[in-house]
Amino acid sequence: MKYGYAGKILRVNLEKGTFVSEKITEDIMRKYLGGKGLLSLYFEREIGPEVEPLSKDNILYFFTGIMSGIPAAGTSRIIMGCKSPVTGGFGMAESGGFIATEMKKAGWDGIIIEGKSKRPVYLYINDDKVEIRDAAGFWGRSIGEVNEAIKKELGDERVRLAQIGPAGENLVQYSCVINDLKHACGRSGIGAVMGSKNLKAVAVKGTGEIRFKDKEKILETSRWYSSYFKENPLTMGFYMYGTAGGTLRTSDGGMLPTRNFREGSFEKAEDISGQNMADTILIKREGCFACPVRCKRVVKVDREDMKVDPKFGGPEYETIGAMGSMCGIGSLEVISKSHELCNDLGLDTISAGVTIAFAMECYERGIIDDEITQGIELNFGNSEALLKLIEDIAHVRGFGKILSKGTRRASKIFGEGSEEFAMQVKGQELPMHEPRGKVGVGLAYALSPTGSDHMQAAHDTMIKEEGPVLDQVKLLGWDKPLDPMEYGRDKAAYYAQAEKWWSFLNMAGVCDFIPAPRGSMPIDRLIELLNAATGWEFTVEEALEAGEMGIRIARRINYDHGVDESHEKLPKRLYQPLEGGALKGRRLDREKFDDMKKEYYDYMGFGKDGRPE
Repeated sequence: MKYGYAGKILRVNLEKGTFVSEKITEDIMRKYLGGKGLLSLYFEREIGPEVEPLSKDNILYFFTGIMSGIPAAGTSRIIMGCKSPVTGGFGMAESGGFIATEMKKAGWDGIIIEGKSKRPVYLYINDDKVEIRDAAGFWGRSIGEVNEAIKKELGDERVRLAQIGPAGENLVQYSCVINDLKHACGRSGIGAVMGSKNLKAVAVKGTGEIRFKDKEKILETSRWYSSYFKENPLTMGFYMYGTAGGTLRTSDGGMLPTRNFREGSFEKAEDISGQNMADTILIKREGCFACPVRCKRVVKVDREDMKVDPKFGGPEYETIGAMGSMCGIGSLEVISKSHELCNDLGLDTISAGVTIAFAMECYERGIIDDEITQGIELNFGNSEALLKLIEDIAHVRGFGKILSKGTRRASKIFGEGSEEFAMQVKGQELPMHEPRGKVGVGLAYALSPTGSDHMQAAHDTMIKEEGPVLDQVKLLGWDKPLDPMEYGRDKAAYYAQAEKWWSFLNMAGVCDFIPAPRGSMPIDRLIELLNAATGWEFTVEEALEAGEMGIRIARRINYDHGVDESHEKLPKRLYQPLEGGALKGRRLDREKFDDMKKEYYDYMGFGKDGRPE
């Protein structure tokens, strides 16, 4: 008997209008665990190097993890993937929320979407009933509008929706998929691939029950953690202030990307912090399925000259950094408006903010002028320019048409040395974490199969001293503290072990912020949850082995698609001194960094060129 998963995947062909149910065996589930694991398995089997990302031959995957839908903290994740229009290789994005649980309740572990519809459509899944419905009347409309319209058409306010907005329809390189208005599968350009298929939305309703081997054990653990997390500052901080709670601390430490990574501290960091949000525009705390931490913010702005609708939630730390300090904007209200616009239009807030910050620097340097920007005075701190460009990017109009291509392509258009401060790896813009203050994050940016990504491994600052966090990391095969600015074999080995663990979490469908080392749930208790759900006798060692397999397959896919070691170069700016902040003058050492990357290859058993053997 199957426990914890449905044992079925739905394959939809939009061109032919067909639906097929495919079985998943327990052997496959135990080996690949769902999520990133099944994505890697199917991607390698089905998408060849000849496939163009925005062609009808690309395939769009939605996968739940083996732990998605367990009624406990952090078990809500969905993985979406395809060949990425950003990198040309392995594309993946993940989010929390409720849609993964709804898919499992409907009896599906995953959805595979092939082909291209001749007209705009949306997919409606109601348990075993599957329909391709006309979406011509929804095309061109915003996510907020269409969310209401589809629910009205279906007569069901509780249906779960994964949608693209105008940005995805217009094939913006960094368009994303928004789940239930508030949860973004933000990276890899998955919204553009969905738009290229003329697929406006996927609506899911599940009325079934997910079967677990030992539900009482699960509920016991869930009740325990609902109290336990409040005693731990790591997760209680998330409850109080969300992911933005560390904004001021990060700025004080010189690691808050500011004005396109020129500086590491922002003079208005306190104004845009999670603490200030809690004191001003926050109206509610929300969470993902069954999670008591409730780190999601809900904000409201009701000024005469600006409104922010709480139905879109509120900005995370990444949005605050990308739209705030990176662009020199010190207003939480403006940042919240930018968050609302991106969610309503279907844009990745990280790439949008970093691309606009890049353009601001180009403007201030005189590389571009008012003629190119079509009259927009693009100085750092210009809130009106920020909000206008978000809309212009989504609609691919005016100067936004250039910026819709991302920093790598925009820098080739602008020239004049702008490539040196185009903050991207493999075409994907850098998140809001400063490698000149924590070297391991630089490894994540360089090595991530999807382009620069901060969620590949727990950051260096987590293990800089003895304590409860390092005690948990010992279960992952690392037992000594490391300086955040240390290079060499030890840093490469720590990164590899931490990467294996977070790779496993992306396979299993677990939020990185709940289990140790980033969260407060002990690692052994998380594994107990997995076993209570499935009836397996799974171990931490098996988790690390599975995580490593996921890393290898994704990397192998990239090499097969031409995304090899030559694409793992950090922006030149990171090898230059920070111009301001607590770490002023700090830079990465290129030779030491490159040697450390080679140490990682060796530790993982890759070839000298980084290719998995």
